Amino acid sequence: MAVFEDSWFDAHERVVFCHDAVTGLKAIIAIHSTALGPAAGGTRLWSYASDDEALHDALRLSQGMSYKNAMAGLKFGGGKAVIIKTPDFDGSDALYERYGEFVDQLGGAYVTAEDVGMSVDIMEKVARKTKFVAGLSRKKGQAGGDPSPKTAFGIFKGMEAAVLYKLGKESMDGVTVAVQGVGHVGYHLCEYLYEAGARLVVADIDNSRVQRIADEFEGTGVALEDILSQEVDVVAPCALGAIINQQSIPKFRSKIIAGGANNQLETREDGQRIHEAGILYAPDYVINGGGIINVASEYYADASDDEVWDRVAAIGPRLTGIFEESAASGKPTNVVADELARRIIAEGR
Repeated sequence: MAVFEDSWFDAHERVVFCHDAVTGLKAIIAIHSTALGPAAGGTRLWSYASDDEALHDALRLSQGMSYKNAMAGLKFGGGKAVIIKTPDFDGSDALYERYGEFVDQLGGAYVTAEDVGMSVDIMEKVARKTKFVAGLSRKKGQAGGDPSPKTAFGIFKGMEAAVLYKLGKESMDGVTVAVQGVGHVGYHLCEYLYEAGARLVVADIDNSRVQRIADEFEGTGVALEDILSQEVDVVAPCALGAIINQQSIPKFRSKIIAGGANNQLETREDGQRIHEAGILYAPDYVINGGGIINVASEYYADASDDEVWDRVAAIGPRLTGIFEESAASGKPTNVVADELARRIIAEGR
């Protein structure tokens, strides 16, 4: 496990390996930057083929959180954690409480919340052992709770901005969107799109989720391997990352890629390839920032729930600025966003 040689190490401040023999907990906490505040990012529960794969995932997600939090204007640095779902994983209360103790030992350098595989209920268990946690049950009128509706709302507002910029359409009415992954975030995104008059094409590893979208939002289901190549206006990746790569880019038939998955580009060079293909790409860590905006408002208790919705809506204008800078400079949108995020972080130091 060559930590410093991993392609996503990128000068991480701290990487912590957590193990507890009693509960079977195996976790990795990656802290990329605390330049702007405590490193914040969710905890992901996932089955990995190897410990090296889990480390790689934690590092790339952690770096992405530094950029996401910087671009959202939050008083947070970037961090991420993964809990490795082993074959004998039991998901006991004791395991999540032990994980909370590891988070607490960092003394506030890392603030966690839910990510893939986690839930509000699980985060409540983590919170029994640490105060450095968000995404807990929401009190009426206050920020908090499941961040996925706000993540989806931010994606929706970002997609509106991309459609206006690329297609010249002032609403989503009649726009066709292919959504890859219709779990928590993808489901809520489909709800916003349906209410706005968009037509939906969807795919998911769980066929019951696809059927739910068909029943509730008149979505058309397609095979998972065909979703990215649909002839639509927008493709919205809302599952796992690295789906935009040298092999998949020639298959895209959409004019826009705008979705909620983290780390959608397999490599930074794929941003250039998408740019050259004439497809407008909404950088993932900008468009999917609604959840962490909600988490920050909950953690710092500095906004009502209504104010958080307004903050999330600002993702649309933020993306428009990136699109305009990309057009003016000739640089891909991911490069424009990365340069801006790094500048914000450097100024924070």
